[in-house]
Amino acid sequence: MKAARIPRVKICCIAGVDEAAVAVEGGASAVGLVSQMPSGPGVIADELIAEIAASVPPAIGTFLLTSRQTVEEIVAQQRFCRTNTIQICDHLTCGTYLELRDALPGIAIVQVVHVTGPESVAEAERVAPQVNGILLDSGNQKLAVKELGGTGRTHDWSLSRAIRERVDVPVFLAGGLTAENVGQAIREVGPFGVDVCSGVRTGGKLDGEKLRRFLAAVSASSSTLSASSS
Repeated sequence: MKAARIPRVKICCIAGVDEAAVAVEGGASAVGLVSQMPSGPGVIADELIAEIAASVPPAIGTFLLTSRQTVEEIVAQQRFCRTNTIQICDHLTCGTYLELRDALPGIAIVQVVHVTGPESVAEAERVAPQVNGILLDSGNQKLAVKELGGTGRTHDWSLSRAIRERVDVPVFLAGGLTAENVGQAIREVGPFGVDVCSGVRTGGKLDGEKLRRFLAAVSASSSTLSASSS
């Protein structure tokens, strides 16, 4: 019997070099570095993002979470921060994904899709062929003050599963994940990776015990998936 693949784990809202080191040493495959956002936790200066990105081993994903919406602005920000992945948390309003990829060869592009209803499935299908991955979150871009992530809320995982089944790029699942519910989320959605911010923090700071429990729950999910498929 073939063992199920353990989903990758991205620890988001990293606040400093020390937190990044704890996340990586604990087993994270990627870290999320949050630049200026209209709302939500974990925002740090671009200068600190660049410092953290430079400290992380090359094999680890360094995700620049950006709210910028033009290719020109995103390219300039990535060239300053030097992360190996761009996570676009809003919609592009000027320029195309192709232009972004041409300007930043070798840099992965992950588009966030905020799962608010069936229309999110169509959005993900439309965007997927143009990017390297999709991250499903629980924000809402239509509010007066946009929610672009870090809400601590779950969303309808059946929609996330529908997206995962219909696109041909890796799908990360975010939104309200904790050690207590991540196993169920993995079973219901089957994502390539999971993304967590508040679920591994206490008082806004990365909590080593919560991180350990979260990573253990993700690892345990592979055993459950193997058993269910046998």
